Amino acid sequence: MSRIVIALGGNALGSSPSEQLSIVKKTAKRIVDIVEMGNEVILTHGNGPQVGMIYNAMSTYANIKGTEVMPFAECGAMSEGYIGYHLQQAIQAEIEKRNMRRKCVTVATQVEVDKRDPGFKNPTKPIGEFVTKKDAEKLAKINKCVYKEDAGRGYRRVIASPQPKNIVELKTIKQLVEDKNIVIACGGGGIPVIDTQYGYKGVDAVIDKDKTSALLAKLIDADILLILTAIEKVKIHFNTPQEESLSELTPDEANKYIKDNEFAAGSMLPKVEACLYFLKNNKKDKTAIITSLAKAKNALEGKTGTVIKKK
Repeated sequence: MSRIVIALGGNALGSSPSEQLSIVKKTAKRIVDIVEMGNEVILTHGNGPQVGMIYNAMSTYANIKGTEVMPFAECGAMSEGYIGYHLQQAIQAEIEKRNMRRKCVTVATQVEVDKRDPGFKNPTKPIGEFVTKKDAEKLAKINKCVYKEDAGRGYRRVIASPQPKNIVELKTIKQLVEDKNIVIACGGGGIPVIDTQYGYKGVDAVIDKDKTSALLAKLIDADILLILTAIEKVKIHFNTPQEESLSELTPDEANKYIKDNEFAAGSMLPKVEACLYFLKNNKKDKTAIITSLAKAKNALEGKTGTVIKKK
């Protein structure tokens, strides 16, 4: 049996509530397959498209009514609850269909960041839907937000992405896992908070969910960090005639490819960096895997995916 933190991408959840409901049913089957293998599973997920939609809707309402704009941390909390609810419902239904004695629970998770983090001065985290360059320029003038090109797929609003320091609900998550629950936590990278003399306070930011997933995997003493993305294996020379899929990577090899700019900043780079963080200062038997949702079980069986581990 292994303790596995599974990081599920927010873009893999669809772009509307109805689409997400349909997709999570398929996702649930893949996750329960892994649980049925005898593993402890802690599931994290992205929220880029969802939190962007929520924030835009709240901002539009505030502009129409002349009311206070909903703070971004609260929008992140809404997306964490909304996505967690859909995943939890679908996973629990799949568990009961298989007559398994497990429960699935979602933890609204606060993740502490440093208010002096340089990320607040240089927003880089894409959120919301993709738009054209022309539309991005128009929107920037209207809402005074920053838009940047994202991995050749269009332009998206970018927001501060500070480094995660600590997971506030860590003890609760650990206890739930030890009680044999499937736990959904740190959704969207967690609700970003800073520690003040009056307690934790939310801030306008989105923490990279892969980095938070790596921190959670380290703190919860996971055996495996499984990052699920759109492709079966990590590639170098991507979209060129020399494109090559990688089955195995050592930390040294991964760092060399990062130095050679083989991984795009908006897509594969944070995933590889998260794997390296998890493996750093950890035991040799820890493993990080990057693959697609459809191939997750096969990857855990050693049949596919990109495995990153120390020699």
